[in-house]
Amino acid sequence: MISNIGVPGLILILVLALIIFGPKKLPELGRAVGQTLREFKNSTKDLIIDENESDEKVVKATEDTKS
Repeated sequence: MISNIGVPGLILILVLALIIFGPKKLPELGRAVGQTLREFKNSTKDLIIDENESDEKVVKATEDTKS
């Protein structure tokens, strides 16, 4: 969905954000969005790592019961 925006759409969104929030608030908003995305990315990484670790434990437990 976002990939269909294109350059003119992005420029329009940036201009609207500038008009709505003003030039003083934009850096704060950008920083907040960046931190939110970074936290989301780290959380999803942690979930994937936890899932992989639990899968490895299940495989190891099955191998131990077979022996």
